[in-house]
Order: sequence, then C-alpha cells, then structure tokens
Amino acid sequence: MEQPQTVLRLEPRDDFITTPSIEGICRRATAYLDAGYACHFSGSAGTGKTTLALHVASQRKRPVMLIFGNEEFGTSDLVGAEKGLLSTKVVDNYIHSVLKTEETHRSQWVDNRLTTACKHGYTLVYDEFSRSRPEANNALLTILEEGILALPESQCGDAYMRVHPDFRAIFTSNPEEYAGVHKTQNALLDRMITIELGHYDRKTEIAISRARAGLDNRSAEIVVDLIREFRKLGVSTYRPTIRACIMLGRVVQLRGGKIRAGDPVFVETCLDVLGSDMLKVRKDGVSVASEEVADLIRRIA
Repeated sequence: MEQPQTVLRLEPRDDFITTPSIEGICRRATAYLDAGYACHFSGSAGTGKTTLALHVASQRKRPVMLIFGNEEFGTSDLVGAEKGLLSTKVVDNYIHSVLKTEETHRSQWVDNRLTTACKHGYTLVYDEFSRSRPEANNALLTILEEGILALPESQCGDAYMRVHPDFRAIFTSNPEEYAGVHKTQNALLDRMITIELGHYDRKTEIAISRARAGLDNRSAEIVVDLIREFRKLGVSTYRPTIRACIMLGRVVQLRGGKIRAGDPVFVETCLDVLGSDMLKVRKDGVSVASEEVADLIRRIA
C-alpha cells in the first residue's frame, strides 16, 4: 500500500552527538516505548526535546508521523473529517426507448495524521502538544490506555478503530509557565512517562558545540564555559541554553572573529546572543552589560 506523503522515514543525523548523558536519556525513552507506553520529553526551549524525540523515533525503524501543537487545532485536525462529496452516477439505456439514471452522493472521509499513525502502526511525534487546546487532545486518552481510537459515527458507520500494536507516541512540551501553552489534563499526563530535560553537563555541551558549530575543542570549551557562567549570574530571568553556544560559535567564525579575550567581534556577538534582557542590567542608571560580559571573557578566555 502506498504511504501518505506526510509519513517520514527518518535516518540518524550525522551531527547527533551521543554522550553517556544523552545515551542514558535515549535508552530510558526507548525502554518506555518498548513497554508500550508513550514517552514525554518536558523542558524549556533549547534543551533538545524535538531532536531527542526524532532520534528516538528513528531508532524504532518505523515510519513517523510528525504533528506540531497548534492553538487552532480541533479533534478533526488530529483524527480526520469529512471533506467534500463523492458522487456516483449510473446511466441505464439498455432499452433504447427507456433511460434510467441513478445518482448517489455521500460524504468522503479523509484520515488525518493521528488516525493514519494508529491504523498503520507508525510512530507519532507530537511536538509541543501543550500548545493545542486540551479538548483537541481528548482522542489520545483512549488511544494510550485502551488502544482504541474513537471515530465520528458518520465515518463509514464505524464508532471506533483498534490501534495497531506497533503504534507508539512521543510527546514534547515546554513547562506550563512558558507563554502560549495550555495546562494539560492530568488524565493525559497519567498515560505517559515524562522525562524532564534541563541543561546538559559540560562534557555534553562541549561535544554538541563542536559538532553543530564546527569549533575546535578549545574554542568549544571557552564558549560553553562562558555560557554556563552567565547562567549563574542571575542578572535576568533569561538562561541561555546550548543553542546560545551554537549561535555564538557559528556567528563568530562567519564574521572572521576569534573566540578569545580581546576580540571585538567575539565580545559584540556575546552581547547580542545573550539577549536583550541582559542589557537591562544597570548600575547607577548606566548599563553594565558590556562590563559583565567582558569580565566573564577575561576570566574564561
């Protein structure tokens, strides 16, 4: 059977870094999926939730359905809906002097991604699922617990569909206080196993920075140590993630700068990458952002 165009065949990324920390997370997630449970990666932006979800999904060697949470989602955006009409017309002119015609019109049902994944046993990756309204995700309750997908009665007369035994689901979400998300119903959270993600250890962040930003080991160490020290300053609510390390490394190299103390390109890029919140730090009404960054660079680089 021809697979829908929305199905993904994932291959492992060349720049995906495996360290003992990441391997441990992936091993736990895979074990939960193998046991038949949904896995949920929860963490703030930049902690690699989506990357880990897609990597774990690729290890299953099954087609993947990818869904992105959306405020406008309804149940039909996940399950499917009637779209258009299927019209059939029969013309009977067997007897030359008698013409018979018969027309039939019926609604045409189109499966959406959740139904397709359940039907064929694909791996569902539901990215930022808490951005969708809770009522839109209600269909997942019986899927994850009873292995049954409830369908609208008009869908060819079937009230439900048995979920394929190979179907598995991986969810990602930001913490509840993150802007633009909805509070997830406890009934859904109770049906999945949550792995909390935070900042990686120093060794992992250095390895990721080297691979994703193309840095040498010493430059990666400087960038990572700078970002990790900035997190400890407590000068704003902003806590840069590994994304900041990658941005900093890539941009400095692109601009022809050097990741070392005294390089103006490096200092300027640090100020920009660390964010506008940091620029609000003042002493006697004067911004001391550049001084804070310069001091960190002198101590680390």
